[in-house]
Amino acid sequence: MRPIDSLSRLRFSRAQRLCNATQFKRVFAHPMRTGKAGFIVLCRANDLTEARLGLAISKKCARRAVDRNRLKRIARESFRIHCQSIPPVDIVILCVHGAPKIPNTQLFSYLERAWVIIRNPSCVAS
Repeated sequence: MRPIDSLSRLRFSRAQRLCNATQFKRVFAHPMRTGKAGFIVLCRANDLTEARLGLAISKKCARRAVDRNRLKRIARESFRIHCQSIPPVDIVILCVHGAPKIPNTQLFSYLERAWVIIRNPSCVAS
């Protein structure tokens, strides 16, 4: 069993989410873009102390609700694991057509590469 401190670190609190259209539009206006097959990751620096995540997984790329929920779960889990090392940015994750056919391990590795790129200080200066 894990100590309580490590469990609270893995929570996805409301403060770590993009909650309204204004926050999403701000990221879409001037994003730094990264991503591979499966996910497109858009980010933009914020004035807060931690990174925030927004998901925009559409029916166009994942027709079935089961597939959309799986993609969201993978994105949230990867973000929770890496959020301590990500600088204060707002992140929006979009899926690419064909993403539901990609195995989970590959999707996780694509996101890990995106987190490495976002950690690069030159990318956050937007």
